[in-house]
Amino acid sequence: MDNQASALLPYVTRIQTPYEEEVVRQCLQEFEQMVTWRNTFSSQWEEVASVLAPNSVNTFFYGAYNFPGQKKTYQQIDASGMLANHRFAAIMDSLLTPRNQKWHGLCSNDPDLMKDRQTKLWYEQVVNRLFKLRYAPIANFASQNNQNFEGLGAFGTAAMFVDQAYDEAGYPIRALRYRAIPLGELFIRENHQGLVDGFNRWFRLDARQCLLMFGPENFPEALRSALDQQSQQKFNFIQTVHPRHDYDAGKLNAKGKKFASYYISIEGRCLLSEGGYNTLPMAISRYVQAPGEVYGRSPAMMVLPALKTLNAQKATFLKQGHRAADPVLLTADDGILDMSLRPGALNKGGVSADGRALVQILPTGNIQINKEMMAEEKALINDMFLVSLFQIMTENPQMTATEVVERTNEKGILIAPTAGRQQSEYLGSMIHRELDVMAQLGLLPPITPAMKEARSGYEVEYTSPLARAMRAQDVAGFARTLEMVTNVAQATGDPSGFDVFALDRAYPAIADINGTPLDWMASDDEIKQKRMNRAKAQQQAAQVQALPAQAAMIKAQATVAKSQGTQPNAPGIPAAPGQPSPQAPPAGVPGQ
Repeated sequence: MDNQASALLPYVTRIQTPYEEEVVRQCLQEFEQMVTWRNTFSSQWEEVASVLAPNSVNTFFYGAYNFPGQKKTYQQIDASGMLANHRFAAIMDSLLTPRNQKWHGLCSNDPDLMKDRQTKLWYEQVVNRLFKLRYAPIANFASQNNQNFEGLGAFGTAAMFVDQAYDEAGYPIRALRYRAIPLGELFIRENHQGLVDGFNRWFRLDARQCLLMFGPENFPEALRSALDQQSQQKFNFIQTVHPRHDYDAGKLNAKGKKFASYYISIEGRCLLSEGGYNTLPMAISRYVQAPGEVYGRSPAMMVLPALKTLNAQKATFLKQGHRAADPVLLTADDGILDMSLRPGALNKGGVSADGRALVQILPTGNIQINKEMMAEEKALINDMFLVSLFQIMTENPQMTATEVVERTNEKGILIAPTAGRQQSEYLGSMIHRELDVMAQLGLLPPITPAMKEARSGYEVEYTSPLARAMRAQDVAGFARTLEMVTNVAQATGDPSGFDVFALDRAYPAIADINGTPLDWMASDDEIKQKRMNRAKAQQQAAQVQALPAQAAMIKAQATVAKSQGTQPNAPGIPAAPGQPSPQAPPAGVPGQ
């Protein structure tokens, strides 16, 4: 393909139409404004990167370039912040998108429609297909998602690009592909409601990569000499995506898409391709937002003073430790001039005639105070990155079940305001985009007749550990109430207080909130069989327990019968012919 394209290039001249020139002008004008307005954030991100994420140093300003292999850790002394950010990413991943379970479901926004069995099965089938596509090797979701959570903790803004996958030869396949966009490449915009409705993505390609991506018919003239020389020089490109103002649902071309997409070469200022999307192809997440700001603020940005302080304290700590291990020696001005510090060396003149040392060690300061100061800063950093919330279980392994429930409830209350935002803004947008791509690729099953008639939409039901933690308040309330009723019943001897609990409904709901696998729970038939077996065992136990009383009764009857000269009857055995029934007292014995 390269040789064929290169052969065609001398005969292809890319001529821009007036429409294309106007598109390029407007897109570059918007891009220049976005670069200017983002520079303040870029300065903060560079400062955070220098002490927390050195791999991202010198990537946030437009035009910045890093030579491959360039050293970037020269400003980082303490790694506590980096470790806290890695743990933050793991916490967010396990809370929101754990790989070992289905962390969301789908349902109709019409509750009556979900009573239809075929509709319920349709949504279940869609969820199963979506998770299979999402975690396929070609999709690369797991690694990109974790990378986004690390970027969220460090810089407060993360973006996931979702589109159809292509194989190694560049041919489209029926699969999904995910890519975490580096924040330095991303310039976002919002609509009047605060929703992200478009973006500019800046990226670099060399001439050969540009040829492969856009083809010889769209290759810019400004890159022709670089291609002929097989140069590795990188050139600047942008992709602009925003709502299409001339959208026409009846068109089958780019104007039939709600979002317009333009690829532009900055060198040469030419339009390379025009396309579109039915949905915004990028799910963008912000950790928290300050008023009037488009980009998010991260935990690292909030504790940046602590990160910089800890870095300075670590430098002092290392200096003190170095001096303690290899101390500075103080000598008199007329003492030893050349002192040997090798093992076994003899240094004459190190002591006076009366044995007083003439060489002393320079005090290094109080290292313990420095360690305590560093511990305070580390604790603050761990709190901001949610690490300390998840150390409770390991620090208190002997907690009772009620205490565990209360701790889980506290976690849900503390985490929900920040981590919960990722469900609506990040995961919600991503799922919407995934379903749209699946529909375009024909990967959705045919809708049911009931769905076709109802014309309803869908809703996302989150079943992640975070969603369960947010529901832990119900379990905590039930546990507190049950404990109180138990105490009252034990004190009064009256068990009637337990009658208010619908345990058959409460226990399955608690198991679901606590994440108990459904397969570990007994089915309705198994529960019925267990209760029948228990009732039968109780009946047999009651009969065994009643045997002594029955034996005493038989003995008493035998004594009475002997005194009257009659034959006794065992309980439950019919009376012998000619003998009175045991149910009725024999004649002549009143009141028996």
